[in-house]
Amino acid sequence: MAGGKQDKALSVEATLGVLRAAGEATRLRLIALLAESELTVKDATAILGQSQPRISRHLKLLTEAGVILRFPEGAWVYYRLTDGPSGDLARDLVNRMSVEDPVLVADRERFKALRRAKAEEAAAFFARRAKTWDQERSLHAPDADVEAALLAAVGDTPFQSFLDLGTGTGRLLDLLREHYVSGLGIDASQEMLSVARANLAQSGLAHAQVRHGDICALAVPPKSFDLISIHQVLHYLDDPARALAEAARALRPGGRLLIIDFAPHDLEFLREDHAHRRLGFSHDQMERWLDTLELDLDAVTDLAPADSSDTKLTVTLWLARDRRIVTDVPLADPSREVA
Repeated sequence: MAGGKQDKALSVEATLGVLRAAGEATRLRLIALLAESELTVKDATAILGQSQPRISRHLKLLTEAGVILRFPEGAWVYYRLTDGPSGDLARDLVNRMSVEDPVLVADRERFKALRRAKAEEAAAFFARRAKTWDQERSLHAPDADVEAALLAAVGDTPFQSFLDLGTGTGRLLDLLREHYVSGLGIDASQEMLSVARANLAQSGLAHAQVRHGDICALAVPPKSFDLISIHQVLHYLDDPARALAEAARALRPGGRLLIIDFAPHDLEFLREDHAHRRLGFSHDQMERWLDTLELDLDAVTDLAPADSSDTKLTVTLWLARDRRIVTDVPLADPSREVA
């Protein structure tokens, strides 16, 4: 039988592998924690009160059994349950355990304390950046107007997978949470990822993750996302076309690319004070780039500031679609990284 439940079935050997991996107290506690959120070795060590080598060994065994995935991020490695049948079996085991078990209750309390500490750290980072960000925001249309236009462009039809490039605080992952089944945000800043993780945890967004990465060299499978967004990122890049090419590579046939950035302007101080590399993008330039990548421009929306002047910025939304024909060929799992 193709499709349906059969796709989620495990062989006898694979089932035994998951059960053997889960059949130890520390590993079962780790699985219970990972069912709620991704963790680093440092996180798990602090929560479970065990040594780093011991925790690393248990995580290695769970990884080898296909129960969890590992995502290197600089000097750190993040772990989470897989989205496939092995991960589903592990989640079933967790769901059958008593939520009032004193060991699990204590683990959850320590996990909550760890999250609170990270949220405080994220808030401190925001406080340091607030002045610069507020100055830039004051130059263009309110964020609420931009987000409303973004939601209108995406539409109401749900889709499977969402990739947010340069995710920053993870705002778009949260904004579009009702639209997608699985979401992934990628950013080059470790500090911003800490903010995003704190935000996703606070909002209870379990079907999205964030990863450290270079949007000009994506470690994701090709043809694996239904919607990809690049929100206020291209103007920071020396080579925006390269980032667009990487995004196009990751789009499924018929998938959509949503770009939000500034229209052309002459505010040179944004180069000096805000690290902007490009002073906006014209409609013609964007359409040429997209056409080269075999993407058709479906819609363009310009949001001019309420106070139109030479010192204000227009925000433009470009929505493009991959012109390849959708087929029934099985596609890659976007939750898995590639070398």
